[in-house]
Amino acid sequence: MSAKPAAMTDFAIIAHRGASGDRPEHTLAAYKLAIDQGADFIEPDLVLTKDGVLVARHENEISGTTDVADHPEFADRRTTRTIDGVETTGWFTEDFTLAELKTLRAKERLPELRPANTRYDGQFEIPTFDEIIALAKSEGARVGRTVGVYPETKHSGYFASIGLPHQAPLLEALAKAGWNAADAPVFVQSFEVGNLKALNAASDVRLVQLVEEDGGPADLPDISYANMLTEGGVAAIASYADAIGPQKSLVIPIGENGQLDEPTDLVEWAHRAGLLVHPWTFRAENAFLPGNLRRGDRLDQRGDLAGEIQAFIAAGIDGLFSDQPGLAVQALEGAERPDKE
Repeated sequence: MSAKPAAMTDFAIIAHRGASGDRPEHTLAAYKLAIDQGADFIEPDLVLTKDGVLVARHENEISGTTDVADHPEFADRRTTRTIDGVETTGWFTEDFTLAELKTLRAKERLPELRPANTRYDGQFEIPTFDEIIALAKSEGARVGRTVGVYPETKHSGYFASIGLPHQAPLLEALAKAGWNAADAPVFVQSFEVGNLKALNAASDVRLVQLVEEDGGPADLPDISYANMLTEGGVAAIASYADAIGPQKSLVIPIGENGQLDEPTDLVEWAHRAGLLVHPWTFRAENAFLPGNLRRGDRLDQRGDLAGEIQAFIAAGIDGLFSDQPGLAVQALEGAERPDKE
């Protein structure tokens, strides 16, 4: 495919599942709030319904993010599946039509850390990818700036194995929006490799290889992410992707003292290969922050997220995922960014 341009914005604030620190994740309300807070992109995790519609849920197992367990008409749909090698019991989107999923309502996934969000339990539907794109466009027009989408194809190999592949409906939705292009405000991300290579062959839309400290791509059981994160491995990623989305500890690890250590070479390697670097996930609650950036004595209290974000910006990243995009925008405004040649 043709060469793809750099990021739409100089620095990308990606609203992780929307403003999920302030509203139940993957709801239109969370995405709208993220746009109001200044996010450049809203990020849906995409799974499929029984009738092949892309919808936004953290996982295809939905008991933790919806009220499905309170619907007696769906009690017999509870089952056990093995997804990417992990046995899970619950209710799965692929066993529901879109019409059936629309009868459910979202709930907060982390009530112990975000109790204020539970006041919104039961209020919001499960949105489709088409609805999320429409929201990005309409709200972008309202606020007077381009708002992009940053979808993750969740468990793509598993869904393909049951006859519900992501690629066709994903590209169809982007084409319908006029966004199946290299200069569209879109990044498509995956922890797997094969689907990104297939998308690279089929579309010019920008692609992101997600990586984490442990494990490896579900579709390449003999390969670990550690294998992929050598200097040569990062260069190989650049043959089919435009960015990497690393777990943030791969950019700046936590030292033995519980504080941020020195940055690794990952950003330098990625930039040398022509890749952008968008680490995940920046969250304000103490439970997710280094020890010296925590404030107060409870894990649900918010600490110094700006301090963490500004350390990563100084390390040269090109964007970031945050559950509190408004706080990320504020941190960016006060950050010192390294000169880039």
